[in-house]
Amino acid sequence: MAKQKSEWFDWIKALLIAFALAFIIRMFFFAPIVVEGPSMLPTLEDGDQMIVNKFIYQITEPKRFDIVVFHASAQQDYIKRIIGLPGEHVEYENNSLYIDGAPVEDPFTRTDQNALYEQGTNDFLLEDLPGGYERIPEGQILVLGDNRMNSTDSRMLGVVPMDEIVGKTNLIYWPFDRIQLIGE
Repeated sequence: MAKQKSEWFDWIKALLIAFALAFIIRMFFFAPIVVEGPSMLPTLEDGDQMIVNKFIYQITEPKRFDIVVFHASAQQDYIKRIIGLPGEHVEYENNSLYIDGAPVEDPFTRTDQNALYEQGTNDFLLEDLPGGYERIPEGQILVLGDNRMNSTDSRMLGVVPMDEIVGKTNLIYWPFDRIQLIGE
């Protein structure tokens, strides 16, 4: 009888440890997210399920063109691509990205006549966006969706504070036929 109680106790203890580890991993390291809407087409499709690396920006700085998840509101997270970093001036003119006045190749802006939708970027200056900044403030980033004509991003929301960033995402794990690493 004592052996049976000990076995049950061991099983309960193992399950509690497993649940605690799963909770810690999910809270602090990795979390799943589902892409909603067309704003990241063609890179990400509506319904793609991804893993968010929640700790990466604790050990490295964000990079231009990283795909990030951030709190757009208390109820909703958005997935967008980093375009501008702290201290930079960002401008789009004639579908060309300029950082501090110098052209930067943006492989996510395309205007293909045969495409089902246009991915061009309307002209804008950082100063024209909410906040009216001349340079992106420290601790903030500018984000855009890849489907620029159908994306709610920094052009409407303004720059995004780093403390609103949930993490970086680049792994699609579902649906099965779309499993891939993005941009690595």
